[in-house]
Amino acid sequence: MAHHFFGQQHRHHDKAEAEVDWHKQEKHHKHMEQLGQLGAVAAGAYAMHEKHQAKKDSEHAHSHKIKEGVAAAVAVGSAGFAFHEHHKKKDAKKQHRHH
Repeated sequence: MAHHFFGQQHRHHDKAEAEVDWHKQEKHHKHMEQLGQLGAVAAGAYAMHEKHQAKKDSEHAHSHKIKEGVAAAVAVGSAGFAFHEHHKKKDAKKQHRHH
């Protein structure tokens, strides 16, 4: 049976039918970890930019401080996602070694 979720097709198989490619899983999680790291760096840089703008542009300082706070939250979230993916990658690597 197949169903669509956000444009992707997922298939349901018995465990005997679905052999997991652990190497592919490991590579996927490594890629996602790197994207999370990149997002954290980019959002952190934007937060620092907005902090600088708040000091420089006192007339719009409140707006810049709000943008800084949002960017800082995105940076923390991206770093958390990267950390999560790092552990998923380690699990896939461990599974790959045991099979």
